[in-house]
Amino acid sequence: MSVVAKRYRPHLPTLMTLCEVNYMLLLRLLADKEQLGQQRCFFISDFLSYRVKVNEVTKYTTLVTINQEATIQGHKLTALFRPKMVVRLYHDARMAEVISNQDVNQIKPRYDYPNEKMHLPDEKQQVNYFLKEWLQLCLQLGQVRVNLAKKT
Repeated sequence: MSVVAKRYRPHLPTLMTLCEVNYMLLLRLLADKEQLGQQRCFFISDFLSYRVKVNEVTKYTTLVTINQEATIQGHKLTALFRPKMVVRLYHDARMAEVISNQDVNQIKPRYDYPNEKMHLPDEKQQVNYFLKEWLQLCLQLGQVRVNLAKKT
């Protein structure tokens, strides 16, 4: 008797709910700083921070890049250990979707497994879950450094 592997099928309602949650979390992080070129940096510890940069603003969408910045003993880590995501916010649908992860553009909703680049069958859903965890970490533990220099 042979066992036939069941092919992964994306569960659209779960992915849509995740994108809605990510949209709300990102709006809280951006705090009305959705102008082109705006950046916010959230410091988690002396060695870990996340930078959110607004790359593009149109009538219905905003494109942001989120980078993890980490240092060990004063040295920046290689790109492999500094994840980066590009996220598009769809304001009319109130959703945010990871469109690029670690410079992998156009993440497919489903991958056959195994595949050449060893993407998970549910890679799109996994990177959106990862984004949610990043955003929650920034909101819960992140601190924005403010320059308190006195004006003369």
